[in-house]
Amino acid sequence: MKDAAPTTVYLKDYTPFGFTLESVHLTFDLAPDATRVKSRIAVRPDPAVPDRQFFLHGEQLKLISAAIDGKPVSPEVTPEGLTCKVPDKPFEWTCEVEIAPAKNTALEGLYVSNGMYCTQCEAEGFRKITYYPDRPDVMSVFTVRINGDLPVLLSNGNPVDSGEGWAEWHDPWPKPSYLFALVAGDLVAHSDSFTTISGQEVALNLWVRPGDEGKCSFGMEALKKSMKWDEDVYGREYDLDIFNIVAVDDFNMGAMENKGLNVFNSSAVLASPETSTDMNFERIEAIIAHEYFHNWTGNRITCRDWFQLCLKEGLTVFRDSQFTSDMRSAAVKRIGDVIDLRARQFPEDNGPLAHPVRPESFQEINNFYTATVYEKGAEVIGMLKRLVGDQAYAEALDLYFARHDGQACTIEDWLKVFEDVTGRDLSQFKRWYSQAGTPRLKVSESWEDGTLRLTFTQSTPPSAATPAPLPQVIPIAVGLIGANGDELRETEVLEMTKASQTFEFKDLPNRPHASILRGFSAPVILERDLSAAERAFFLAHDTDPYCRWEAGRGIALDTLNAMSLTGAAPDSAYLDGMIAVLRDDTLDPAYRALMLGLPGQSELAAAQAEAGYTPDPDAIWAAAEALRQALATRAGDLLARVYAGAQVDGPYRPDAEQSGKRALAGAVLALLTRLDNGTTAAVQYARADNMTLKLSALACLLRAGKGQAELVAFYDEWRHDRLVIDKWFMLQVGEAPPASAVETVRKLTQHPDFNYRNPNRFRAVMGAFTGHHAGFHRKDGAGYELLADWLIKLDPLNPQTTARMCSAFQTWRRYDAGRQALIRAQLDRIAATPDLSRDTTEMITRIQRA
Repeated sequence: MKDAAPTTVYLKDYTPFGFTLESVHLTFDLAPDATRVKSRIAVRPDPAVPDRQFFLHGEQLKLISAAIDGKPVSPEVTPEGLTCKVPDKPFEWTCEVEIAPAKNTALEGLYVSNGMYCTQCEAEGFRKITYYPDRPDVMSVFTVRINGDLPVLLSNGNPVDSGEGWAEWHDPWPKPSYLFALVAGDLVAHSDSFTTISGQEVALNLWVRPGDEGKCSFGMEALKKSMKWDEDVYGREYDLDIFNIVAVDDFNMGAMENKGLNVFNSSAVLASPETSTDMNFERIEAIIAHEYFHNWTGNRITCRDWFQLCLKEGLTVFRDSQFTSDMRSAAVKRIGDVIDLRARQFPEDNGPLAHPVRPESFQEINNFYTATVYEKGAEVIGMLKRLVGDQAYAEALDLYFARHDGQACTIEDWLKVFEDVTGRDLSQFKRWYSQAGTPRLKVSESWEDGTLRLTFTQSTPPSAATPAPLPQVIPIAVGLIGANGDELRETEVLEMTKASQTFEFKDLPNRPHASILRGFSAPVILERDLSAAERAFFLAHDTDPYCRWEAGRGIALDTLNAMSLTGAAPDSAYLDGMIAVLRDDTLDPAYRALMLGLPGQSELAAAQAEAGYTPDPDAIWAAAEALRQALATRAGDLLARVYAGAQVDGPYRPDAEQSGKRALAGAVLALLTRLDNGTTAAVQYARADNMTLKLSALACLLRAGKGQAELVAFYDEWRHDRLVIDKWFMLQVGEAPPASAVETVRKLTQHPDFNYRNPNRFRAVMGAFTGHHAGFHRKDGAGYELLADWLIKLDPLNPQTTARMCSAFQTWRRYDAGRQALIRAQLDRIAATPDLSRDTTEMITRIQRA
């Protein structure tokens, strides 16, 4: 079926729905190819809305019957929905439709995953289940009856009753249709309970396929920690008798916060030491927290329209970051967030896909589940908290929950509670929601008579989304460090509001070193002329973990730039700084591991393009390899000593302490392998009793041109475990030499276990490939052609996954003319594909216009 021609939806055109849905009753008669859905809705016209039209969204539905107050009606039906004349008084709408879940390869609406019925309704999937006003500002109380021959039948809210072949659920809290969920399958529960702060006992269930029961304990503990943390930190208590999580193999997203019935991609909830890495455990803990926190920031208070998506997502990402910081290392978490922001959001903000945190328009809302909405949206919350202070932030959140519980809100509602609590005017701060682009923050210093003056100048490059950016409010956290490394002035947050602004620090005994943008206090690009000696000073003495890490990263960037652009030798200042990090046993092992990491090769390419150079992916890869080799050679025997000191005694635990040691051991092993040609890695692989050690060793062996026997043995051992085999696919792509990455991907796509219909497996191969900078950007364009081939093949089945993968092309303008022409040819080929989905059409069109 050909998608309708893309139409643009504008924030300025918002109008409320003209009816209130007082209650919704749904009945599902499940059948893979012919599920019947009956809806009974109590409707009341809203006299405050003139020119009411009773339009219900509906796509790919077979209308069986419709009635008003029991009398059959014949609505006008189009591919987008139906319109019907209705009385100007309360009435009951009934409707029956037929859908085919087994044929739903888009995984949006009600679909079947390996025999399990599952739903994904955010953002606009509910319209593929039944005719309904599928918009977030229409909220109602749902009662759901499920008829089917599967043993477990789940929906939102609390269980009402059940019998053989049926179950009924009732959710007492009004919700929009995007939060509706239904799951039916042959499942087993890992069960527990949680007693809330007011004494209510909540039944907890993690539902999985038989055989996965042993991978549930960590997820359950993470859920209970999240519930306790939300009570302690935000005062938010759970509000139903039961909380269910279901693990699903085929899922486009990480997880979904449906009220009382969270649906998770199995990769985001199932874990065991034998099958999951430390990073998997931390990700699972964060995602479970994120979806649980949505119960209040997203469910009880939701979005008026999809332009306000950051209202729930940015706030909830900020909350889950706070949670992870409390559960693990706050410094490591903050630096990890910055690395992710620079790798994913900065390119988006400074390319053809740039859009504000709150967009002004869209064609397909699925394309705006982006790093800008999520991660930059969270950074905006963090800046707001820094500006108003912890106490005012807590008071504003309490007011937000009290004032807007049960409502569908806007960014204006969110900012108003802060204005009411603090008395501040946040109209300029609001530009963070309305302007696209990453601000550049330049700083210069002057020193005279005991006074340090810091002059900051801000500018944001114009874009199609924001042609004329205005100055924004930028909180700049600054500390002053003496020549001996002593803290002369503790961290102070400067509030920049103008295009250029000078701040003075008086009565200083001698000229200090200014530690600027501590904690990465704003999502900006800091442009500061620092010598290698000055960076080395901050690397050695800065007391702020982020700024110390950033100093090392700055030296690494300068070194890699010089090596890749001019063929320079590795900088001794960088090598000496990293040797000092290796020797410093007082540092958190996880922090030391981060310090040893190099900037991403795509990030380096972006920095070179920003400086007016044309990045060469092959030269960048060669420079990174040479710098790692130089560091390994300089460190010598020190690597073996640090590696031995980072070993963990006792049973495996995925906690911060053990994970940090394994992270350091893995970073050091990668260097050590360059000296011993994989001897230590082979021993680690043979002795490993957990997936973290096994995978890090195997990666080192592959990087050394070895490990083929281990790769075969790994597959034979784990071929029954789909999530582990995802890692097997991903590892081979990620560790392939650039010249053979394309051939590696081609070979893997011919493997019997490669299933491009499964989003996890597709991302394991193609996601790893697009992240392989030099391999994907191979000079002959074979990487571009290969990706385009698969996007064209996948688009008719799963437009969401296809569209998101298109972002791999967004940086095409930064490369040489030859590569640009090759990418442009593939963009044109994709765009010319007959019946291309709305999702992919919008993404490709925006990238082409760069």
